[in-house]
Amino acid sequence: MPFLGQDWRSPGWRWVKTEDGWKRCEPFSPALEDENNQLNDISHAVIITGDGEDEEICGTEDCEFAAKKRKKDHFRNNTDSQCFYREKWIYVHKESTKERHGYCTLGEAFNRLDFSSAIQDIRRFNYVVKLLQLIAKSQLTSLSGAAQKNYFNILDKIVQKVLEDQYNPRLIKDLLQDLSSTLCILIRGVGKSVLVGNINIWICRLETILLWQQQLKNLQVNKQVNNGLTLSDLPLHMLNNILHRFSDGWDIVTLGQVTPTLYMLSEDRQLWKKLCQYHFAEKQFCRHLILSEKGHIDWKLMYFALQKYYPIKEQYGDTLHFCRHCSILFWKDTGHPCTASDPNTCLMPVSPQHFIDLFKF
Repeated sequence: MPFLGQDWRSPGWRWVKTEDGWKRCEPFSPALEDENNQLNDISHAVIITGDGEDEEICGTEDCEFAAKKRKKDHFRNNTDSQCFYREKWIYVHKESTKERHGYCTLGEAFNRLDFSSAIQDIRRFNYVVKLLQLIAKSQLTSLSGAAQKNYFNILDKIVQKVLEDQYNPRLIKDLLQDLSSTLCILIRGVGKSVLVGNINIWICRLETILLWQQQLKNLQVNKQVNNGLTLSDLPLHMLNNILHRFSDGWDIVTLGQVTPTLYMLSEDRQLWKKLCQYHFAEKQFCRHLILSEKGHIDWKLMYFALQKYYPIKEQYGDTLHFCRHCSILFWKDTGHPCTASDPNTCLMPVSPQHFIDLFKF
């Protein structure tokens, strides 16, 4: 006897094809309801044609067809009526159950968690870029066609944001370099069906990446004119405190190129020693010990040498979170429908690498 209850997949939703793939829409928007009512009101009306001599009564079937076509055009042209995804979370299931068939994929999670809006948040920008870089290195072929298209749409928005705001171009350059290297390898192996879509599409995407790289290479940071207090006017102890807040050695080197004072502070041995101690263990120091001409440990060279062999700690303003009780992945500020008595004890921050590992089977 088959189960005749309501389908858990919520039948009856309307779907619309967009640049990012098929998206679920609101059944009706207020504007569309008004237009639909107007169309229904004239379903049996008299339509005057020509100079008013001939009258033609519009049949019911013709009006229904016109109403349906009007709805499609409205959904297609009016982006305000589109509801891309109501939920800002996704249930991570790795096996089939009676309620759910199949398992959650990386591409499905990538589409559902709204990374397109996340890049507009300065706290999440570096997180999303790092995730895209990891996907470019090893997981690009595991994405579905819709997810790959969404990937490049998000990447386009990231590049345009960097070109407009001039924010952290070095990070994007590294991402594009890894992506172009991966695509060159994959295009050579297109006969093995490793890419979704026509080969010409991927060649165009590779050309677009090369164009982005050239644009970022020619990027000129605008010099801001400010007659007020500047960074150079701060006391030395405050400048030194700012440098100790950085967790990336390249950021310290870049800031040291601004003024001679900052360069002097950026060469401080204690600064680089604390940076090495933060990212690496003492056992790793012994394996790659570098001494200066005076016999002291060169902590700056040590940092960049260790960076080649060991991963550094990652810091992000905001990350995705995973609920161990509900097995739900979500952005913390959007929340999720948790059934635990104390949801905060079940939360676990998810790094970009951990995000990818969740969907390895």
